[in-house]
Amino acid sequence: MQDVFDITTTGQGLYEITGQVAGWLRSSGNGLLTLLVRHTSASLLIQENVDADVQRDLRAYFARLVPPADDPSMAYLSHVIEGPDDMPAHIKAAVLPVSLSIPVQSGRMMLGTWQGIYLFEHRDAPHRRQIAAHFRAD
Repeated sequence: MQDVFDITTTGQGLYEITGQVAGWLRSSGNGLLTLLVRHTSASLLIQENVDADVQRDLRAYFARLVPPADDPSMAYLSHVIEGPDDMPAHIKAAVLPVSLSIPVQSGRMMLGTWQGIYLFEHRDAPHRRQIAAHFRAD
């Protein structure tokens, strides 16, 4: 079973997609779910989905770790034609996961109590992102 989820973003941040994925899996049985973000400037994460401070802190941490290309500390970058957020977005996507594998039991993802699935958008402008989903039954 395969599908593609379209996610509209409004700029940098974490966008929870757990509900969409859970709905798609509802009658799937046991197996393995694989998700892949089809872009080079966004990532996928499994992260806490209860306290919004976690998402804010993650975004702040990665903004500090990889600042925009117009920051003096990033003067070594050469890929800057698409704006100061582009190459930093590629760097973040290179160090964070772009695919996830999640066990599924009786049509439910075996996530922990406070875990959710997030698209982590690394660009400033709104984007339409695609996440390819594949479920393989046991």
